[in-house]
Amino acid sequence: MARILSIDGGGIRGLIPAMVLAEIEKSTQKPIVELFDIVAGTSTGGILACGLCVPGAEGKPKFTASTLVDLYLHEGRRIFPYHLFERITEHFEAKYPSGGIEQVLHDYLGESRLSEVLTELFVTAYDIERRKPRFFRSRDARQDPAKDHLLWMIARATSAAPTYFEPFKLPGVNPEDYEALIDGGVFANNPAMCAYVDGSTGPGQVRPEGVLVISLGTGSQNRPLMYDRVKDWGQFQWTKPILDVTFQGISATTHYQLEQILGEDHYFRLDAELTLASDEMDCASVDNLRKLQLQAAKLIADNANMLNKICALLATS
Repeated sequence: MARILSIDGGGIRGLIPAMVLAEIEKSTQKPIVELFDIVAGTSTGGILACGLCVPGAEGKPKFTASTLVDLYLHEGRRIFPYHLFERITEHFEAKYPSGGIEQVLHDYLGESRLSEVLTELFVTAYDIERRKPRFFRSRDARQDPAKDHLLWMIARATSAAPTYFEPFKLPGVNPEDYEALIDGGVFANNPAMCAYVDGSTGPGQVRPEGVLVISLGTGSQNRPLMYDRVKDWGQFQWTKPILDVTFQGISATTHYQLEQILGEDHYFRLDAELTLASDEMDCASVDNLRKLQLQAAKLIADNANMLNKICALLATS
């Protein structure tokens, strides 16, 4: 059975799937790369995917999922630094400088390349100059050195959310071969369908009954956009809300599609309604990090039976 893990985008809320994955590793006593044939991610999910698959000493994963929980807890403020005038400057330039997130990603992922990952990796981004989706696939990197990019650069590209960070200029073999990339969430905030299609089509096609997809969300937003408040909004007011609407709508649509295609025995989705923590992608305050931990703990407790079934299936697949 082809085992696929998919992790949504969602900024600092990636703490939630990181804690779910730590619970899976604890229950199975195995690292994620030994449990899944493909690990896919978008944005913060792409960062997690790269972190879970990066090699360490003696062919073992460099990080456990628990270690990546600590990334959010200890590095959140370096990625999303608070500054006094952010509410003014964010309307005229990217809300955050890229130096913080790039340093964190390089610290964790180092000089490891896509071809070196310990299981198949699938990460999304979007090329704004060529106007098309960009898929980073480890199998492509092993076949073509030109596609064998540094993991920290892939993680930076997939998490370049418009309005939050500037696009990432991914260097090519020659200077003129660069790619201008932004967050893959603009078309695949939930990359589960992309990963399913990529892992189950082509030569040796796998039928739906031969696939197991575990899809992890980063928490669904629950603040309504009331008609009387938004009916007269223009481009300026819609800039950030429409990004949130797009990301959440894409995730929900992908969930519906896979639920219909694969059914409850081959597709599992764990996501939380954000009743305790903020739904902001960049709220890295100590208080909200604690609330995100509580939200993840509640998700794990509320879905204990599903998690037990997932772990049993992964252990025997």
